Amino acid sequence: MFRKTVGLASAGALALGLGAAMVPSAQAAQSTSGSTTATTAACALRLGSVTSTGAFTSRMVNATAPITIGGVRGTAGVFGANQVQKISTFVGSPVGANGESRSGLTVMGGALYSSSFVVDGQSQLDPHYPHNNLRIGAGWSGYRWIEQSVYAGSPARTLLYGQRADGVTQRWLSDGKGWRITAGAGGLSTVKGIALIGRTATSETFLANTRGGTLVTVTWPTKENAGPTSRVVRGSTWQGFEQLIATKCGANGTLLLGIDKETKSGYLYAVGHANGTSTAIKSLGKVPLTFSDPQYFRIAPKYDVLNGG
Repeated sequence: MFRKTVGLASAGALALGLGAAMVPSAQAAQSTSGSTTATTAACALRLGSVTSTGAFTSRMVNATAPITIGGVRGTAGVFGANQVQKISTFVGSPVGANGESRSGLTVMGGALYSSSFVVDGQSQLDPHYPHNNLRIGAGWSGYRWIEQSVYAGSPARTLLYGQRADGVTQRWLSDGKGWRITAGAGGLSTVKGIALIGRTATSETFLANTRGGTLVTVTWPTKENAGPTSRVVRGSTWQGFEQLIATKCGANGTLLLGIDKETKSGYLYAVGHANGTSTAIKSLGKVPLTFSDPQYFRIAPKYDVLNGG
């Protein structure tokens, strides 16, 4: 059950109406300049998707020159056809010699679920383990996106973020008994895509793009009732992406995937440690993949270190 214990922070706590609207498309964002370390060439993003038939897929997007895509591993029967409406980052953990357990949050039929399953060495559902879609609560049909953040430090924490259709973004904490809301903020209604890039003991940082083309960081302290703050990274040309997906790249950087759902295309960027407009961003080019599945997300390791924010 979700237990509402705090009110929303002031809608003025976060305002992302930044920068004038620009005409360039997603491809134009490639012109963003900046330098990155040589280590970015070895970076890779593990991309997951849910197909229209409900299969769960996994593949690697490698930041090589040119960009390469690893072989797809598909798992049929994880969800029903066209069942998943929203999905968070999933966590993959090794099981036995070649298997893997996978868990994350999904929205199906307007309700939030905790979804988990185990695959064998051929990426097929392992019948020796439970395949669960445990219902958490209703009322999620109006949410634009959800994201789960698992921090393995001390103290460990699991947070859930969700944005309503009116732009209000809320955060819940898993306290062992359920999910307890700890903060909320308005002002995110102009955001199109958002991805978690930084996680510390006291805050979490997202990278987001707006309808007006601005690219910003949104930093949200984990303290209860705390509101987020935003900082401009780029002032224009980023409006073409409906979704952002990010993973660690190097010691303090980020590998960023921007997905343009209208053209079913994706573009990859190496992003330095976030530092406002001084943040280094290097375009790595168009990803050789057609993004035609209904849902895309990241598959993260159990110990998921994010130092980009």
